[in-house]
Amino acid sequence: MASIVKRRNRFNVVYLYTDANGNRKQKWETFKTIEKAKARQKEIEYKEQIGTFVVPQCNTLNELLKEYVALYGKNTWAMSTYSSNLGTINNYIAPFIGDMKLKDITPRILEKYYQQLLKTKPVKNPITGKAKGDFVGTSTVRDVHKLLRNCFGQAVKWELMEKNPALNATVPKHKKQEREIWTAEMLFHAIEVCEDRTVSSAGIPIGR
Repeated sequence: MASIVKRRNRFNVVYLYTDANGNRKQKWETFKTIEKAKARQKEIEYKEQIGTFVVPQCNTLNELLKEYVALYGKNTWAMSTYSSNLGTINNYIAPFIGDMKLKDITPRILEKYYQQLLKTKPVKNPITGKAKGDFVGTSTVRDVHKLLRNCFGQAVKWELMEKNPALNATVPKHKKQEREIWTAEMLFHAIEVCEDRTVSSAGIPIGR
């Protein structure tokens, strides 16, 4: 049997299972809405009834990421966030450390991985066909870290990992570029340039 427990603005489907060593354990699956939580609850109870329910077990990071996206991402992320996170996983996580065993991932391993990313060429934007910079930036690395930290946090909750290795991993510092503040002279010059460009070479105003 599975039950639903509400915590803050999330709904958790909670159920007991027996691990490979014969020990009874509790598993939590988090959902954004009560409707999705109820649907998962019914699915679990039905599969338990007919004897086909299997508790997902993850050995590698890729296996965990697959379950993380299916059970957490699809029910929590907005569409734009879902697309962005999948891109981050497919481009910057899976190809580098996706095949690693979860038990082998430590804060030290993550820090070495982050430094490796900073020396890696970024993936080209599918729309512009251009890459942002010569190497992966610190902002992208911090996005990777944020995603992994949340993913490992869910793994701890699901009892797939004993602790979250991302919590103690040092992330490269991100230095934001200061935006230039325009003076009145610069502003008026920009306006004049824009006005000049609205006139064609034949002297005929465009868009007026």
